[in-house]
Amino acid sequence: MAIRNIRQEGDEILKKKSKEIEVVDDKIRELMNDMVETMHKYDGVGLAAVQVGILKRVIVIDLYDGKPILKLANPVVLKTKGTQKVEEGCLSFPNKFVEVERPNEVTVEGINENGDKVKITGTGLLAQALLHEIDHLNGIVLTDVMLPGTMQYLDQNNGK
Repeated sequence: MAIRNIRQEGDEILKKKSKEIEVVDDKIRELMNDMVETMHKYDGVGLAAVQVGILKRVIVIDLYDGKPILKLANPVVLKTKGTQKVEEGCLSFPNKFVEVERPNEVTVEGINENGDKVKITGTGLLAQALLHEIDHLNGIVLTDVMLPGTMQYLDQNNGK
C-alpha cells in the first residue's frame, strides 16, 4: 500500500467526470487500499479516486464507527429521502468548511472490492459522505454545492 498525493483546490482534474470501472481486479483493489491509507493519513472520512489523480469511479469511506470500510466502484444513487443541513469539509480543500444541504438518507448501488454488486442505504453522516464522494466522481466539488455565504476557514494558528 502507498500514500497517494491528494489533488488540491484549483487542480483541473477535480472538475472532470470519472470513467466507469469494467472489472474490479487486483489493480483496482490496490487503488482502493492506497486510497484508504491516504484517507486515514489525512484524517478523512471519504476519498474519491479523482482526488488522487485517477479518473476512475472508485470511492472509499470510513466513518470510524467500527463497521467495515466501504470500498465501492461505479457507485450510483438510486434514491434519496429527507434533507439535512450539515457542515462539510474536503481533503482537496484543506481547512475550508461549508454548509450544504443534502438528503438525510440515500440508497446507492455499486460494486464492492470483491466484484460483487451491492446496495447500501445510509443515513446522516454516511449519506453525506456517499453523496460527497459521488459528487467528486461527477466533477462536482465542495464549492459547487455550498450554500451561499457559508465558506468558513479554519484558522490554523488557533484551531478555530
